[in-house]
Amino acid sequence: MSFTNTIKNTLAGLSLLISTLSFSQDPEIKTLPLGERVPMIQHQMESLDGKTYNLEAMSGTNGLLVVFSCNTCPFVIGSDHFEGWEKQYNDLKKFAEANGFKMVLINSNEAKRDSDDSPEAMKKRAAEKGYSMPYLIDKNSELADAFGARTTPHVYLLNEKMELIYTGAIDNKVDGKRTSDENYLKDAIEAKANNKEIKTTSTPPRGCSIKRVKK
Repeated sequence: MSFTNTIKNTLAGLSLLISTLSFSQDPEIKTLPLGERVPMIQHQMESLDGKTYNLEAMSGTNGLLVVFSCNTCPFVIGSDHFEGWEKQYNDLKKFAEANGFKMVLINSNEAKRDSDDSPEAMKKRAAEKGYSMPYLIDKNSELADAFGARTTPHVYLLNEKMELIYTGAIDNKVDGKRTSDENYLKDAIEAKANNKEIKTTSTPPRGCSIKRVKK
């Protein structure tokens, strides 16, 4: 490996670490309490097809999987150090629907709305990766603020009453030192579908900070 590539890989690793830590620096961002009905379930958000949707109308018989995502974060799209959770999105949608849940992606990166997270960039990303679920624009990060979403990705699993039953990371695959794979989200979905207790209801979200416009 050349010196240049070594430096690039080192910087990529540092970028992942900095992105992971960045969400914890803002004490104003507080995620929703577990078990509570989430806010803004009738709030209309525009999809890439020009239609508008709200969370309540999108729910399945068991609930709704909400994933705050974006187009550029290495935790979403992948890097030399991690394949990225985006690769799981379509599989997660199939798994969720098989267990009575619908799935939606939310882009709240308002500070990058004129660049990497513009509607045009979102359309391109969705087409390139074959997203099979709606990808909605959260104007002014309103839903992210209401949910207390910190990162891309940040997962919120809601039951049929629109109550929060799991929040955090999809799994632990970003942890290179893990001794076993933990599929937090799938385990929560499956437990709910089978009327069983969700053993892990909350994990730290891992990803890049959501790019809000400072008010």
